[in-house]
Amino acid sequence: MGEDSQTTSATVDAAVRAEVDGALGVITLASARRRNPLSSEVMREVTESLRVFDGDPAVRVVVIRALGPAFSAGHDLTELVGRSLEEERAIFDCCVEMMTTIHRIRQPVIAEVAGMAFAAGCQLVATCDLAVAGRSARFSTPGVKIGLFCSTPMVALTRAVGRKRAMHMLLTGDLIDADTAADWGLVGSVVDDDVLAGSVRELATRIAASSASTVAIGKQAFYRQIEIAEDDAYELMSATMAENAMTCDAQEGISAFLGKRDPVWKDC
Repeated sequence: MGEDSQTTSATVDAAVRAEVDGALGVITLASARRRNPLSSEVMREVTESLRVFDGDPAVRVVVIRALGPAFSAGHDLTELVGRSLEEERAIFDCCVEMMTTIHRIRQPVIAEVAGMAFAAGCQLVATCDLAVAGRSARFSTPGVKIGLFCSTPMVALTRAVGRKRAMHMLLTGDLIDADTAADWGLVGSVVDDDVLAGSVRELATRIAASSASTVAIGKQAFYRQIEIAEDDAYELMSATMAENAMTCDAQEGISAFLGKRDPVWKDC
């Protein structure tokens, strides 16, 4: 984090820290000693931080990272013992709300993954729009081994890696390493651990240099078309591109390209 970073929520010793660092909104899972479990409180704080960033025009990209040897070991299992069905449901609904908020906010969300990302932690990586892993990263959906099948992680995992690979992870709980995760499509790239933070920042900065409104249009369009039939997708995206072409930033970008100059974005 740079010297000009500004804490926007939580406290120094909180489980979740949210900061604005230039054009980046950074969410840090900070319960390193406990391997960053996704308790209900943590998930609510992450969701609220995402919404705060969504409403901040200065934030153009969001990064989710973690302190310590684990990105996240998954749900806080102490919350799942001796609860009523209604209470159990509330915990997993809280998780779903966090994951869907990642897709709904206007900014791209990048997972910066070092160490283990297990169960709901793996789900969080699969849900983020982009993910960069350090070579130490390991991924698993091991719920089957403790009698709690990773059903909600399955939603994001299946969409990231496909049916057979997802079923392999879900049925065996086997670990996969960072290179395998990249080969399967769970993460976009793998870098050495000592350059992970810098690589994520460079990627985020490149994305932040584009028109924020154009990026938001593109992110929304991606998730609208990905699950529908090809003909329907083309029809929807043709209309989306036509509407995008009418925006001031599209007109500015095209004119700048034709005039061989740098565009000046107005984010509109």
